Amino acid sequence: MFAIPTLIVLARWLWPLPLPLWAKVSAGILMLAASQFHLWSRFSSGSVFAPEFPRFVVILFNWAFGALLLLAVFQLALDLGTLITMLVRQEIVREPAGLRYAVAALAALVAAIGVANALRVPPVRDVTVAIHDLPASFDGYTIVQLTDLHISRLFTAAWAKAVVDRANAADADLIVVTGDFIDGSVEMRHTDVEPLRLLRAPDGVYAIPGNHEHFFDYRAWMRHLAGMGFRMLPNAHAVINRGGERLVIAGVTDLSAPSVGEVGPDLALALKGAPVEAPVVLLDHQPRKARTAAARGVALQLSGHTHGGMIVGLDRLVARGNAGFVSGRYAVGGMTLYVSNGTGLWPGFALRLGVPSEITRITLRRTK
Repeated sequence: MFAIPTLIVLARWLWPLPLPLWAKVSAGILMLAASQFHLWSRFSSGSVFAPEFPRFVVILFNWAFGALLLLAVFQLALDLGTLITMLVRQEIVREPAGLRYAVAALAALVAAIGVANALRVPPVRDVTVAIHDLPASFDGYTIVQLTDLHISRLFTAAWAKAVVDRANAADADLIVVTGDFIDGSVEMRHTDVEPLRLLRAPDGVYAIPGNHEHFFDYRAWMRHLAGMGFRMLPNAHAVINRGGERLVIAGVTDLSAPSVGEVGPDLALALKGAPVEAPVVLLDHQPRKARTAAARGVALQLSGHTHGGMIVGLDRLVARGNAGFVSGRYAVGGMTLYVSNGTGLWPGFALRLGVPSEITRITLRRTK
């Protein structure tokens, strides 16, 4: 499937260029090789989700892959513009070679910007959420949300340490991680995830699995993360107490869990035994079931998974696969849903254009 944009580039951009045949063939082979990034990833690790190459090679593949996709889009736009011009002028119009080179340079530049945006350590994004009848003791309570870290050969220990330092410096009452910690097995990633052990907050660090944990021995990762100090909440809850007042932090497993023989998300089980008068903050990696959570009386749902759509325009397609939820705040019945753009990104398509990564600091406010 990912070869289709490259075939467009070969047929509509490369072949018409006034280049020697050997140059066209050589360039075409390189483009086809770059388009098969995910196949090479499978060969390197057994999974398309974990490219086990040196970091600079993973970066180069993401840049080349992104540049090809963008060049295909730009070339189609150029062809459309040429077609419209011919219809208006009623004559044949040739696309100048210089214009073709220009759109290729633009695609390469934009892809480089997209990769650089993906690789940065995200800033803290502040979000205020009003909760009806929030106990007075929790007015001003802060939660830092990390999600979609995708610790890998691309997002390494150094990046993870910088994220941890920034999250800790946000001085929140509670830290939560809403899934997709990693891409790779425990053996592959144990060194790179180690900085996450340093996350600190007065009321603890809570987490749920995402879909990517299920691609790499889910149970091994759950044990490893729990051993690192994360309080995992797979269809479970915890109660935060302040001055005799309470706030429930609940979590569910990922929608992908049944596909690998694990227990799927069960909100009823997650809330079993929870104090009925306490507002519920729900951690759910995917936002698709937000309306169900709202109907159960959840006050705030924190999700990720979508990466915000990664690229402006592409976000509309991502939203369609996630019940319309892709980035930011949504009012869902009486519940607030917040979908983070993500802290990291899947290393198989690490580009961000107009959709910045984030470390989210949520401040709860009391409203009547």
